[in-house]
Amino acid sequence: MTLKKNILIMSNFYIIGDIGNTDIKICVYKNKNIVKKIRLSTNKVNLKYLKKNLNVLRKYDKKLKQILFCSVVPNCYKKIKNYFNLYFNTNCNELKNLNLSKLLSIKVNRKQIGSDRLANAISVIDNKNNYIVVDFGTATNFDVISANSYNGGVIAPGINLSLENLSKKAFLIPNVKFKKSNNVVGKNTISAINSGFFFGYSGLIDNIIHSIIKQTKKKYKIIFTGGLAKMFKNSLKLRVKIKSNLTTDGVLKAAIYLNK
Repeated sequence: MTLKKNILIMSNFYIIGDIGNTDIKICVYKNKNIVKKIRLSTNKVNLKYLKKNLNVLRKYDKKLKQILFCSVVPNCYKKIKNYFNLYFNTNCNELKNLNLSKLLSIKVNRKQIGSDRLANAISVIDNKNNYIVVDFGTATNFDVISANSYNGGVIAPGINLSLENLSKKAFLIPNVKFKKSNNVVGKNTISAINSGFFFGYSGLIDNIIHSIIKQTKKKYKIIFTGGLAKMFKNSLKLRVKIKSNLTTDGVLKAAIYLNK
């Protein structure tokens, strides 16, 4: 048997998904590497939309080890699960439906934790370090992980959601695409909004992280993820690491661990 054939036999494929309130990210992993990535709009999901965008994944069907999602939108996950169960031989499952007790100790009410937040925690756990994960999504989430324990977190309004609400509620405020501001004092409405949101959220993030450190009396590694993570990386005095695929990597880690 050739070396090429040996590598093919040893390869495991996973379809891993993250269903958020705004976007859905679906990744095909070959072992631990992403070979295909698809992004969908959560509010557009129906069978026709899924067939149009996901049928390209059917070529992986016979190679799949597992299809696993984390989701904070139950109705959307149900539609996606029905699609995969209808057109694929591998059943689709959701992270919170699995027994995670051997992988992660959950110190809060499990029913009230978003599946994505558990995935983020699973992604960073290493049984020795403490982490604060900041996820910039529809909400801005802060999650506190010690060794292999999820200890809870903080939920703040998301930046883009807050911008949209400001525009809807204030007649003279235009729709603004958020950009990093270098000047605190804006010279027009748009620059003033960008300044308020950038420096305001920088202060919010910095204060929450330092409050967690002060109250818990522990040292943490700080991880940022989500669409606006890079924009705020240098806004803190603390060292920050960006992990763009943190959530799907966590779902994959759970899939691999629970398939051992």
